[in-house]
Amino acid sequence: MSNFFGFFKKGFSKTADRVATIFGQAQLDEDSIEELEEMLYTADFGVETTEEVIDTIRSAYKKDKSFREKSAGEIGAEVLIRQLEGSEGQLKKGEHQPHVICMIGVNGSGKTTSCAKLGKHLQDTGHSVLIAAADTFRAAANEQLKEWCDRLGLPLIASQQGADAAAVAYDAYAAARARNADYLIIDTAGRLHTKSNLMDELAKIKRVLAKQDSEAPHSSWLVVDGSIGSNSIQQARVFNDSFPLSGLIVTKLDGTSKGGAIVAIYRELQKPVYYVGLGEKPEDLKPFDREDYSRAVFGLSEL
Repeated sequence: MSNFFGFFKKGFSKTADRVATIFGQAQLDEDSIEELEEMLYTADFGVETTEEVIDTIRSAYKKDKSFREKSAGEIGAEVLIRQLEGSEGQLKKGEHQPHVICMIGVNGSGKTTSCAKLGKHLQDTGHSVLIAAADTFRAAANEQLKEWCDRLGLPLIASQQGADAAAVAYDAYAAARARNADYLIIDTAGRLHTKSNLMDELAKIKRVLAKQDSEAPHSSWLVVDGSIGSNSIQQARVFNDSFPLSGLIVTKLDGTSKGGAIVAIYRELQKPVYYVGLGEKPEDLKPFDREDYSRAVFGLSEL
């Protein structure tokens, strides 16, 4: 088992265990298919995905009454892999240096810790990174990010609470360019998507960065809490309207029974998922792999 698949398998074990309970019956029948359908709904796979999985399994079962759980799991995984086509984000630095990644999300989504974990991942893969603490709205944000950066050996640009977030972003870009950094990761205020003044702050950050690089930020990623499932979709819609997103990081998927949220979010937004959070440790932020994910949530082994 590869390291990546092992993380997916462990991270989605709660969803997979529920599937395994259904598939563990002596023979798959109409009752167990209906039970699976209910489980997929409650795991937040969404109506369209659930219907396609169930219709495909039911069709196969009608053709072969000896249809067994292994076949059902393989069919379910194949449906997810097909629906998630194009969902895997590939971070490419391209011609911009620094490549600016703006991290956006509501309080509690895991955004600030994801900034540090992403920085560590990029640093470990041979890139130079600078982190900017532009969440000047929340009292503990700077301290939290500084603690993570100190622990992981990541350089940080920060200011005091209440400082102009756009000014922090501007200074951080200048510092990243002077240091010839490959990536600048900007942590923005963990805002409620209903607060228009904070949305305006995001727009100001974008305008200020554009004064130094007309295409910055080059990546705008929304960090969403996967454990709240489909409730995150409305948040993402509003953010995307105010600050066009280029991708997603889905966090807090370890141990959740809402493992289908990734499918529902991707189908709704059609934004690639770059990373998923499958634990608390820095190394638990992993690049998203649709095949590993799809097989893991159905309790299957690695191909």
